[in-house]
Amino acid sequence: MRVNSVPLLELSGSPRARGIAHGRALAGRLRGFLDDSLARLGHLGDRPVDLDSLRPDIAAHRDAVVAALPDLAEETDGLAVGAGIDRDAAWLLQLRRELLGYSRVTAGDCTTYASVRGGPVLAQTVDLNGDLDDQIAVLSVTGPRRRSLVLSFGGLLGYLGVNDAGVAVGLNLVLGGEWAPGVPPYLAIRHVLDSADSVDEAVRMLCDLPLASSRSFMVCGERRAVCVEALGAERRVLEGDDLSHTNHFLDPDFADRDEINIFAKNSSRRRLETVREAGVPEPGDTAGHHRLLSTPPILVPDNGDIRRERTVAAVIMRPDIGEFRLWPGDPSKVREQVHSLR
Repeated sequence: MRVNSVPLLELSGSPRARGIAHGRALAGRLRGFLDDSLARLGHLGDRPVDLDSLRPDIAAHRDAVVAALPDLAEETDGLAVGAGIDRDAAWLLQLRRELLGYSRVTAGDCTTYASVRGGPVLAQTVDLNGDLDDQIAVLSVTGPRRRSLVLSFGGLLGYLGVNDAGVAVGLNLVLGGEWAPGVPPYLAIRHVLDSADSVDEAVRMLCDLPLASSRSFMVCGERRAVCVEALGAERRVLEGDDLSHTNHFLDPDFADRDEINIFAKNSSRRRLETVREAGVPEPGDTAGHHRLLSTPPILVPDNGDIRRERTVAAVIMRPDIGEFRLWPGDPSKVREQVHSLR
């Protein structure tokens, strides 16, 4: 575990100004990350990678983002200026997951749950490969319509978060369909947090965007919890007072097209069953949430292999009060950080 201090970045103004501020604040760290085998992509695959070979794929994704989310495209370009890095390198930071592609073998890749019983709460672990706990930042964003708190890794404009309209969004990796040039799910979440006034509006946005890759999105408002599964151009919406999701599709039709390896699916099912059997703690029971998020199998420990997913953060979000609680790194070993929109 390599957690340094977690910066809180205040980003406001035009899209370009937000990107420049983000890049300037983390310039040294982002340049070092890119110098580490191209944002560690070279450590995760079987062959060396270089930016020039990825430029055509980056350009295709960028064109899709420019068409669908021009503000976030401009903010990404601003990130390059502020950090003093190649424009395509700034885009690579938004596209690492898509450029890496998907492996059907995964030890873990986030456990997420939401509840609106007794008050709304959305909590999850963040399981990633690449030893990314040293790349965590929290973005306090004043967007075109809403203010939000956003978790970021290595220059990402979005990952998960909560906004001042009482909408929280989390996510899980699910594997299926053809991944193709489009909007990265992390930028889709940032768009929702920038703009959505309600769960209904968030769901509509996630259903309308041309996503680059398969994901499951957990959306929680003050009175509704919804899960949106995305497979290619198709969407399925699940709703309930208590929802949980790991890394296999829950919609029966999508489940037939799941590409996850059987061993990884068994891990995913085990984590899902653990959450369902434990039950979601009350919204204000921080200790109860923390115990659940920091205990195996929900917690995926580090085994020293940079290619293997492990828990690099855990969060609890309270959309009703705009609260964002973060454990940056292994949540069983680090102190909690608390941020608030209020």
